Amino acid sequence: MPESVPGVRDIFVQANGLRHHLIARGAPGAPVVMMIHGLAGQAHTFDGIAARLARRFHVYCLDVRGRGETEWGPAGGYHVDNYVADLEAVRAALGLDRIALVGTSMGGVISMNYAPKFPDHVTRIALNDIGPELDPAGIARIVQYVGHAPDAFADMKAVVKYYRDNYGPMVANLPDDQVTEFARWNVRRSDSGVWVWKMDPAVRTQPPVASRVQPWDAYNAISCPLLILRGAQSDLLSTDTLAKMVEAHPGTKAVTVPNVGHAPLLTEPEAATALDEFLAPLLQP
Repeated sequence: MPESVPGVRDIFVQANGLRHHLIARGAPGAPVVMMIHGLAGQAHTFDGIAARLARRFHVYCLDVRGRGETEWGPAGGYHVDNYVADLEAVRAALGLDRIALVGTSMGGVISMNYAPKFPDHVTRIALNDIGPELDPAGIARIVQYVGHAPDAFADMKAVVKYYRDNYGPMVANLPDDQVTEFARWNVRRSDSGVWVWKMDPAVRTQPPVASRVQPWDAYNAISCPLLILRGAQSDLLSTDTLAKMVEAHPGTKAVTVPNVGHAPLLTEPEAATALDEFLAPLLQP
């Protein structure tokens, strides 16, 4: 990154009753890109692609409530409508006017529900391996590994093994050091010396709460440009659903990322290039 571009900053804002954490990169004043992670993720999921985008954009990576360094909320409050309210409160607290959204999995669901509600604040949306219709096989797999994850791990080798066993094609092509780097931000060392999750246990145990807006209704109400990325081996976003999404929004660009499942890390050449091209119009005066 050029020396004139500010480096990585941890930012905390009080929004919607909770203390939220974001990682900021790039120069204030540049077009803003807000990146939102998946169900069991956190802001560092985007470290690689955020560093790349920060050469041209002001990039924020959000820890969704109950994850990472963001405060835990009430046990019954982990659902899309609250996440949308959180995002709007965070945007306002940061004094941002218009933002491009990049959402992976759950982060994409948040983006799909946020944009129709606050259209004046959204410039573009990139959805990473997610849509308004989800494959039951992928849902079952996610429910299994999220709901039945170990409470603690003896060491980082055990954490890496967990990710190898449960994240499949997402990390299959990564060496252990990269999987360790990906995984280490999701855990912390407890006072007893074991590694535990940096996530409220209620996220795993709370029964699903549906959004007040039906998924296809939310998606169809999006008015800004869209990019949809899909892992070629995804078990969550089917090719049929992807085709319907593109048909519903003429002009939408869809990119398949080879040799990866749910979900691309966005550092893959196909994904990174697609994001560069999709966000480039924001740099035009």
